[in-house]
Amino acid sequence: MTEQMQFQGTAVIPPGLEACGAEELSALGATDVKALHRAVGFRTDLAGFYRLQLQARLPFRLLRQLAVFPCRHREELYAGVQRSVDWSEWLPPELSFRVDASGSLPGLTHSHYSALQVKNALVDWQRERWGERSSVDLDNPDLSIHVHLGGGQARLSVDGSGESLHRRGYRPRMGLAPLKENLAAGLIRLTGWDGSVPLADPLCGSGTLLIEAACMALGRAPGLDHRFALERWPDFNGQLWTQALEQAGQSERQQLADGRPLAAVMGLELDGEVADQARANAEAAGVGDAISIQSGDFRSFQPPEGPGVLVCNPPYGERIGDRDALEPLYADLGRMVKERCSGWDFWLLSGNPELTGALKMKASRRIPVSNGGIDCRWLHYAIH
Repeated sequence: MTEQMQFQGTAVIPPGLEACGAEELSALGATDVKALHRAVGFRTDLAGFYRLQLQARLPFRLLRQLAVFPCRHREELYAGVQRSVDWSEWLPPELSFRVDASGSLPGLTHSHYSALQVKNALVDWQRERWGERSSVDLDNPDLSIHVHLGGGQARLSVDGSGESLHRRGYRPRMGLAPLKENLAAGLIRLTGWDGSVPLADPLCGSGTLLIEAACMALGRAPGLDHRFALERWPDFNGQLWTQALEQAGQSERQQLADGRPLAAVMGLELDGEVADQARANAEAAGVGDAISIQSGDFRSFQPPEGPGVLVCNPPYGERIGDRDALEPLYADLGRMVKERCSGWDFWLLSGNPELTGALKMKASRRIPVSNGGIDCRWLHYAIH
């Protein structure tokens, strides 16, 4: 990558997965990678940025920084926005846009008003330049602008992802409390599972943990079916984009990277209709042949011989199920794991410490993560 063509970027990451996200972006070729709060900062060039958009599993979105300028109050924000970027190139009046803001300044402590100030600066500039202005489109804008305020400066970026990257396209928007795909990918990454030992989810629901695990082990790029906002940018490079798409497609394989076969990946789901949906999701994700999902009760789970990894996101009474009714479920789950899964690693996503107490097991690791705004722990139990 040539130095003059590099730019600063920001990946928006689920809380608790920042270090994991930094590792992933580094592995995909980003440089100067730094874990931040709910984000990862990095440097790359256009080819690298395209690769990250298509292949990174953990970000919600990837932003490209256009400008940083000193900003201590509203007037400096307004003036800085107008002069820091060539808006004649990035935002001609026929394009729609939206503005999102984070952080704060004295006199600008609410993100809505910060975004409004940026929007006003842009449309005033356009009117002065062309006598007309862009329309604001909150749902599907041609250009999505992000401004972050803090430390006496404003950082102005554009979002290359469009719709959130966690939407892989393999499952319908469904379920009462579905686990987001990028969070599921991060949780699997935290287990260290590499496809060489069996992976099982005895309460698999719509199959997201298993699907993300199989996609990761078989190199299936998450962004191949995604439509990206960066394709509408003024400096979009079709040749580099085609190369990035080809590279992402070629990373997919039928076995592990070292040539070994993928170990068994299996799920159990009590609700037959949900199990059918999980199988359909796995098929849509391109890993239907790699995952076995059975209709059945977790209490009847029989693990394969030898070591393996058990993952689980049981209901925690926050949204689904009554807490009193859930205690016996957790007690039975703990009993089954201790009786049958000797030599396995058990990982459970807990949003309720009272319920996990019913497992009667002691966690060796407790990793804080956020699942849909619920403060959770990704708990690790080594089963002896």
